[in-house]
Amino acid sequence: MTAQTRRKLWWGKDAAVDAGMRTRFGALVDAVAAGRHQDWAETPRGRLALILLFDQFTRNIHRDTPQAFACDALALQLAQDLINTNGDRKLRRIERVFCYLPLEHAESMELQDRCVELFSALVSEKPEQERDTFTGYADYAARHRDIIARFGRFPHRNRILGRASTPEELEFLQQPGSSF
Repeated sequence: MTAQTRRKLWWGKDAAVDAGMRTRFGALVDAVAAGRHQDWAETPRGRLALILLFDQFTRNIHRDTPQAFACDALALQLAQDLINTNGDRKLRRIERVFCYLPLEHAESMELQDRCVELFSALVSEKPEQERDTFTGYADYAARHRDIIARFGRFPHRNRILGRASTPEELEFLQQPGSSF
């Protein structure tokens, strides 16, 4: 399954991968953020491409800087529009994972609840042999939601975004697995 073979690339933190993405796709991300290629949004897969550029590629290209999150609102709007028109249903299930990630990255309880709902639906739709992979995605969605329920934001972004952390957030950040 593609998700298993691409796991390290998709979810890992690797400076060489980040540098490669910056070189190959940095100008494209900038162009799309400046409003070019908006015609891509006319199809579900084109919209997904924009979501990937705004939500995932920015996180690699601009890792550990505020720019990593600068296009989150754009990704979220594209994802919500796709979901609200059922365009996400035209994507393969693994593609829908990336469509739903902007909701998982949002510092909003309402969006977090919706994200968990969407990922839970993916689990129930998958063939048994792929259920573990999608259960893992649903678990991560629930973990993100739990952090928002507890803090109202993602404490691991505080330093990057110049936000002051509360004592409770600082204690939380000392725990293994506290950041993604």
